[in-house]
Amino acid sequence: MDGAKARLAYIVSTWPRLSQTFVLTEVLALERRGVALRIFSIKEPGTEPVHGDLRRVRAKATYLSLANNRKEVVRGNFATALRHPLRYLRTLLRAVALNPRWSFLQSFLQAGYVADLLSREAITHLHAHFATAPASVAMFTHHLTGIPYTFTAHAKDIYFDTKPRLLRAKIKHARAVVTISEYNRRHLAQLTHPLASQKVHCVYNGMDLRIYSNGNSSIEKLPAPSIVTVARLIEKKGIADLIRACHILRERGRSFRLEIIGKGPLRAALKTQVHLLNLQDIVRFRGALAQEAVRETYRQADIFALPCVISQDGDRDGIPTVLLEAMASGLPVVSTRVSGIPELVESGRDGILVEPGNPEMLADALDRLLSDEDLRKRLGLAASTKVTEKFSVERSVTELLELFQLEGVR
Repeated sequence: MDGAKARLAYIVSTWPRLSQTFVLTEVLALERRGVALRIFSIKEPGTEPVHGDLRRVRAKATYLSLANNRKEVVRGNFATALRHPLRYLRTLLRAVALNPRWSFLQSFLQAGYVADLLSREAITHLHAHFATAPASVAMFTHHLTGIPYTFTAHAKDIYFDTKPRLLRAKIKHARAVVTISEYNRRHLAQLTHPLASQKVHCVYNGMDLRIYSNGNSSIEKLPAPSIVTVARLIEKKGIADLIRACHILRERGRSFRLEIIGKGPLRAALKTQVHLLNLQDIVRFRGALAQEAVRETYRQADIFALPCVISQDGDRDGIPTVLLEAMASGLPVVSTRVSGIPELVESGRDGILVEPGNPEMLADALDRLLSDEDLRKRLGLAASTKVTEKFSVERSVTELLELFQLEGVR
């Protein structure tokens, strides 16, 4: 089978999703390799901005939401059940035994719909992003069709959203399991049988390095140094600590501004915090932006900060894609020793890491960078070099294709 004929189906939570640039980057890189893709999305997209790069995707997307596609899902399940009645019944019983809750059984029904669609297509492999509903749909589709599957586990989906028993089942039946840091790989390996743990592989999210400026010195900087962060406004991103650090810097007499890009449930609370600390003149909330606008902000910024924490419910980041983007853009980054972040940032060499939940240490790190332009340049250059050498999307896609075992594609 040659590259043009290889058929790969991606199952994702929402297509497109503004915060999941890593999926879009991966899809485009696979298509450049000649892999013919099909995309299945668990949810319909909302009204958030759409990345311009989406126009370059050739893959057809089908939505599996029962709320908006009920008739199609029912017809697909009826056809799958008629085609393979015993296989359909066995898979239904598996689903009920694993988790009889309706939210989980929806994944079975979505898989029945996918199985019917795939009966008319030459799909040879399934890959899901996230160990939650997408991996459930991939597993059930595998049971219904025999098509092998893999899935990529990220962060919240393995530390918070998925019960260990369900994770073990998904790992057991998968051809391979991908996760985006060694920290995650060790965690998943400990959850399952030693033999099954050998299926778990670390493949870092890759960057399309062609679209980042890599420290474009022709951009005119503003008089006051600019700190930027890009994040969903949720607890684990540590934005409240960043705002407190800005207050400390303001008390020290530092001149700077902070740009916060992103939206989320903590937006109102964070804006109130800014108001109470009287930081309205230096902190700007810009909301959610398309990737093109985010890249422009990187080019104009002086420092990138993302002080991640482990939230009270145990949720945490893996290796945030925005750290990779900022480093690829030649920005010095400040982050925390959480999860897989130390696998990306070597403190003092290509960025600065501080302890999570410590605004004073965070302020000290930002202060060093604000007062030392040479340090900013040195760390930024080392950061872009590291991403170029170790985190290119070409490298990560090569590793994925080996796990997918698509014949004729490398």
